[in-house]
Amino acid sequence: MKRVYTRTGDDGTTGIHGGERVPKDDIRIDANGCIDELNAQIGIVRSLLPPQDEWHEGLRRIQTGLMTVMSLVATPSAGRDRNPNVFDDEMDRFCERWMDRMTAGLQDSGYFLLPGGTPLAAQLQYARTVARRAERRMWTLHRKDPLPREILRFVNRLSDLFFVMARYELDRQNWPEERWRSFAYKNSEK
Repeated sequence: MKRVYTRTGDDGTTGIHGGERVPKDDIRIDANGCIDELNAQIGIVRSLLPPQDEWHEGLRRIQTGLMTVMSLVATPSAGRDRNPNVFDDEMDRFCERWMDRMTAGLQDSGYFLLPGGTPLAAQLQYARTVARRAERRMWTLHRKDPLPREILRFVNRLSDLFFVMARYELDRQNWPEERWRSFAYKNSEK
């Protein structure tokens, strides 16, 4: 690509997979913007990790998975079978296994936690919130034009994963979690 600008979006529209043009504030574009922001945030997280950190490989796998998600979100369901990008439908379970390994060594806090702590933990908490926003936008799109369920499950798992990663980062840095309030409502349901 020699030139980044095309001037085709100057009228407030953008192209989607298949050639159709839609308004730049279309829910499909909004959802993809959130996913793109999440992917950039994961890039920030990776940049904060030491070069040999074990998380690089898993986060890179998530980033490449999000690139495929963005391609599929950009494709209306009627033409999705013609999209050459194939989503790895094991991504939600990949996230679950990663969370299970980390939570095995963590104490259940029983509290809502304030985001923060180390710079890396704070960035992971931010990634969690961007993942939740992306998920909300994707569900809005899903009601209009169905998305593959495995993609929705994956993005749902990401916010959980980033929460666990933030807690794990605090633990491995021996940094205390800041508690807000206990899960009193959850405990009263038992």
